[in-house]
Amino acid sequence: MKKLFAILLAAVMLLSVAAVNAEDAHQLIYGSTTEISGDFAPDAWWTNNATDKMLRDFTTDYGTVVTDQGGALVINDTTCENIEGEMNEDGTKTYTVVLNEGLVFNNGEPITIKDFVWPTAFSCSAVSSEVGAKLTGYMTIVGGQEYYDGTASTISGLRMLDDKTIQVTVVADKVPYFFDLSYAGFTPFSMKYWLGEGVDIADDGEGVYFKGLTKDAIEEQLNFARFHAGEDRITAGPYNLVEFDQASKQATLVKNEYYQGNFEGQIPSIEKIIITKAEDATWADALKTGAFNFYDTITDGTQVNTAMDLIEDDENVDKLGYGYDFVQFDRPGYGKLMFHSDFGPTQFINVRHAIAHLLDRNEFANTFCNGWGGIVNGPYGTAMWMYQEGEEWLDENLDNYAYNPEKAVELLVEDGWVYDEKGNDYVEGIRYKKVTPEEAGTYAHNVTLEDGTILMPLIIEWASSEGNSVSDLLSVMLANGEQTAAAGVKINQNVMSFAELLNYMYRDATQGDKYGVPTYCMYNLASNFTPLYDQAYSFTLDPKLVADGYNSDFIFDEELDKLSMDMVYGVEAGDDDAYLEIWQNFIQRWNYLLPEVPLYSNIYVSVFPDWLEGYDQSSYWDFAQAILYADIVE
Repeated sequence: MKKLFAILLAAVMLLSVAAVNAEDAHQLIYGSTTEISGDFAPDAWWTNNATDKMLRDFTTDYGTVVTDQGGALVINDTTCENIEGEMNEDGTKTYTVVLNEGLVFNNGEPITIKDFVWPTAFSCSAVSSEVGAKLTGYMTIVGGQEYYDGTASTISGLRMLDDKTIQVTVVADKVPYFFDLSYAGFTPFSMKYWLGEGVDIADDGEGVYFKGLTKDAIEEQLNFARFHAGEDRITAGPYNLVEFDQASKQATLVKNEYYQGNFEGQIPSIEKIIITKAEDATWADALKTGAFNFYDTITDGTQVNTAMDLIEDDENVDKLGYGYDFVQFDRPGYGKLMFHSDFGPTQFINVRHAIAHLLDRNEFANTFCNGWGGIVNGPYGTAMWMYQEGEEWLDENLDNYAYNPEKAVELLVEDGWVYDEKGNDYVEGIRYKKVTPEEAGTYAHNVTLEDGTILMPLIIEWASSEGNSVSDLLSVMLANGEQTAAAGVKINQNVMSFAELLNYMYRDATQGDKYGVPTYCMYNLASNFTPLYDQAYSFTLDPKLVADGYNSDFIFDEELDKLSMDMVYGVEAGDDDAYLEIWQNFIQRWNYLLPEVPLYSNIYVSVFPDWLEGYDQSSYWDFAQAILYADIVE
């Protein structure tokens, strides 16, 4: 008991110190609901965990094109002297970017034009695929495909005209593009830090090319750069990632004294930010004790109401010496059940529809959001302008898959789920369906009868992230619901870390051979969208892109793929009406195919200490951007 008391006392002291330090040392302690995986590579080169992305955003800036507080694309005056675009007679389009001089990395070393250009050139090199990066620049830049294939020695459409001028030419079939200014977007990363001393890029007048770039030459340095945190990590953002503790999933950021400001010249005032894991069961106590003092984008409506009670709690103010404030804004995304549509029972559209009918989504959204959100019927969020302008159309044209267990059974019978495990007519228990060898695939639960008939049971293997209130609610309302069992469906919940869930979802064999084998049919997670709603490769049929991690739903539909491409390619920037019409058609097709069951889109609430002044977060202006404008008042 004495030992236990000592441990508890030490824990209380640590929490108290954290609370005091937050004010005295000008630091924020940020509680994140998504644990840090430790992969700090450029956005989505390998993975795209939300908290990893936030850390990358903190340590990466000086992009030539960025988004402003409202989500609009703008030229970054801190980085760029000028950007111009010009159409060519052959239908291609050329952008010329003139860089400002004098920018430096966080170690004081000058940022050169090569640091801006090499990531784009890397996306046109086959070496990027050899190291597992998921890049598609070679499909967009003139000469990129040829350089990628090895039939050209330079990327003809990517030029370094002098020490400060970049020129890029986009292939004709990707012009026009609804977000065309993004084509002129280049963000600097230290080439030496990421690729090592032995690699260089050059332009002798025919286009950019690499010198010394091979998998063997860069792999060790590249992996070091991806996962390393420390004072010697070379970056160019408002903060430096100086420490990451893998065991506690905690990262420490300190202000970059060399940072020259964002697109408006804004530099941060807060000296230190600590990112730590917030648990569903303890986050409120953590705020009350000061273990962390910033809780971002609260999703669960019950948690939101708890946070509101905490904000109004004067007794807690007396304990901490400060109170809490909050901001609220619509979410540009949604929570979802995601299917793998090429494997197991969920490869069949009627099964996906039946699962939707077995879940009372209205009741789920009301329970989870608790007045702070509601259902959506496609891959969108209530913050998006397309939803706001087309809400009536969406209501009239999308199937809302109302709770209807009887309809679910009808769909299953129609689809052939009418047998038991011996091939007899179904009476009770789990339903089975006769399938072809191709449909059977590697699904582990298949049964082969003596006559060679393959029966697939209606067993859904569900990958569920640990410590997740959505998972808990789905377990009660769907997986273990009486209506599910009565329909002849069995859903097995497999709880794992979110990082492992993503590995299985992407079938990422680079993280272990087991992840490359189709294993789970269903996942629960959420997606947020940037202001650039571009789903062009999200439903691709291209086997290489699928292998690289695109189309993680593994749904292969020519019409959906075409609509996702047409929505952005072939629509002039500013032609919102044309974009909206194709977007609606895309959403309608998606809603029919149902690769995912949308669960909710909610109002986000972020809670922060009342000594944080000038903090203004919104749907497309997140913590990493908004905190640059905030300060800690005495």
